[in-house]
Amino acid sequence: MMLDLVRRVRQNHALEHATLNVLEERHPRLRAGGRATAEGFYLIGELPEPEIVRQAAEQALQRLQRGEATLAVHPRCGTNLVATSFASGLLALTWARSAGKNVPFWAQIPSALLGAMVGALLAQPIGPWLQANVTTNADVRDVRIEAIHTREQGRWRLYFVRTARSA
Repeated sequence: MMLDLVRRVRQNHALEHATLNVLEERHPRLRAGGRATAEGFYLIGELPEPEIVRQAAEQALQRLQRGEATLAVHPRCGTNLVATSFASGLLALTWARSAGKNVPFWAQIPSALLGAMVGALLAQPIGPWLQANVTTNADVRDVRIEAIHTREQGRWRLYFVRTARSA
């Protein structure tokens, strides 16, 4: 039960990313984000009309089903932020502490900053790898789009793309 729930969230996360990637192919300056659940995924931002989003979601699903797994990785995913934050924080703390326990905190700042920068550089390939192998599942052969719900939020639109398992 729990593994199936995790699998559905990962599949919907992949479809969310793929939909954003398809939309950004058509609208390079798109300002939007999303969040996946076991029932589907949300998109929010300065998004185009509902019909365009529906077409993008359908195309994204078809492209993933044809094996275009790279669509499941998105450069602005929170996974990248988590990987960068973790690596930067860990190296900042480690390098600051390497100066010694009796060194005043302000004298540790240069080492901490250098550690954070190195951590951010080292994390760049980690975030996409984590997306591809942990937080998304591009195998969406058993997924179908059931419905898309829209709500206006000022100049932003909120979409919920409900997915279901194919029989």
